[in-house]
Amino acid sequence: MAKKMISKHVSEKEAIYSSTALRLGIDNEPTKKELVNMQILAEVIFEPLREWVGGPIKINSFFRSVKLNSAIGGSKNSQHCNGRAIDIDDTFGHKTNAEMFNYIKNNLDFDQLIWEFGNNKNPNWLHVSYMSADENRQIVLKAEKIKGKTIYKVI
Repeated sequence: MAKKMISKHVSEKEAIYSSTALRLGIDNEPTKKELVNMQILAEVIFEPLREWVGGPIKINSFFRSVKLNSAIGGSKNSQHCNGRAIDIDDTFGHKTNAEMFNYIKNNLDFDQLIWEFGNNKNPNWLHVSYMSADENRQIVLKAEKIKGKTIYKVI
């Protein structure tokens, strides 16, 4: 059976995979509308980035059902829940997270781009979301833990 693909380099299986969902028996299947949102994000953000990177990029999280998002303590307004956000990491070492962050910021149309924790040289991972060319806000943030709470600062 052929793999169902969301884009050239992203399989549907990879985009909805969650060890937490598997462990807790949570259904993490997107609706058709959410799947379309995922396909758009993959085409306009992930694929151009992957081409620039020149190799694989690890997807930490893409689609999250509302129940899964709640189980992991995600934001009640998480764009992951409608297939409009992806968390990525430089696990494969082709480019650093900081390099990918700067590429996205300077070259791609996005709604939110978040430098997720890490330090001033490299975030632990990136969060990037996409709404539509008309709705994207181009918000650039840095997430930090301060006294046990996640704080988002505009950068």
